[in-house]
Amino acid sequence: MSYHNRVTYPFTAIVGQEKMRKALILNAINPRIGGVLIRGEKGTAKSTAARALADLLPEIEVVEGCVYGCDPADMNGMCEECKEKIAAGSQLASTFRKTRVVDLPVSATEDRVVGTLDIEHAITKGEKRFERGILAEAHRGILYVDEVNLLDDSLADLMLDTAAMGVNVVEREGVSHWHPARFMLVGTMNPEEGELRPQLLDRFGLCVEIEGIADADLRVEVIKRRSRYEADPAAFATEWEEAQEAERGRILSAARMLSDVEIPDEMLQLVATIAIRTGVQGHRADIVMTKTSRTLAAYHGRAAVSKDDVREAADLTLLHRTRRKPFEEMGLDRLQLDKAMSEAS
Repeated sequence: MSYHNRVTYPFTAIVGQEKMRKALILNAINPRIGGVLIRGEKGTAKSTAARALADLLPEIEVVEGCVYGCDPADMNGMCEECKEKIAAGSQLASTFRKTRVVDLPVSATEDRVVGTLDIEHAITKGEKRFERGILAEAHRGILYVDEVNLLDDSLADLMLDTAAMGVNVVEREGVSHWHPARFMLVGTMNPEEGELRPQLLDRFGLCVEIEGIADADLRVEVIKRRSRYEADPAAFATEWEEAQEAERGRILSAARMLSDVEIPDEMLQLVATIAIRTGVQGHRADIVMTKTSRTLAAYHGRAAVSKDDVREAADLTLLHRTRRKPFEEMGLDRLQLDKAMSEAS
């Protein structure tokens, strides 16, 4: 591998696409939001942003030697092997590593995604032998699915179920194995290649629609930055070290204060009113909007959720959840959203 390929394009150097960058950052602060679906034409920095985010995030502490990278401070979230070592009185050594981005190819088989159990070994030796899959590799990292709309529906269901539960369970002929699988889910797609089923759309916490930049000056800036990066990736990364460190610190600070952010009853009332007025189905939209509002407040360093937080959260939460007629393109009626905001006030 060349040195060029080892230096990731800096997240803070991405020109424009503010909504996409904000949605990714919010999920990094609060993984319980449930991931993000990025819809847009080719060449709009979708995959660049997902990979750049991992490089922006601080290193994570993992149990040394654990194939899943368990968090030594999270007993409840540990794998069976780590729990057994603790029960036996062992001290778990730890180390630090970068957050990983794991790709899930649309051509992947179910065994490659969830992992496989060696039944013959279990029967003859009386012990489990599990070969990790993509979901195991993605634990405590970012699971990136390009062209997620082309993924087999059964695999998409498996992936989304695991993302929601944080655990992957593999069962074969009476033998079962489970392991933690908590990851930040990032799906990208080009709508021209087909849509996701509504049931799958709703499982993504946030959704953003991005387009190519229409401003000529900004497009020139894209060209200039990309040219400098390709000419000398290390030097270009150095240019953005200060901005990267500042954003990294802001993410850490927001994650620390998130649990203390309050959402007043009037803001919960506003969330519910918006959901009703925009015609979303079920209650997932309300729950995700609430989580996103609190995360936005933390990101801005505020101790309580404001109307602006709810309005921005609605914009990120409702795009893929509003009811549409058959063959009608996805879209959020922002006039209707503004009207709901006014009514609630």
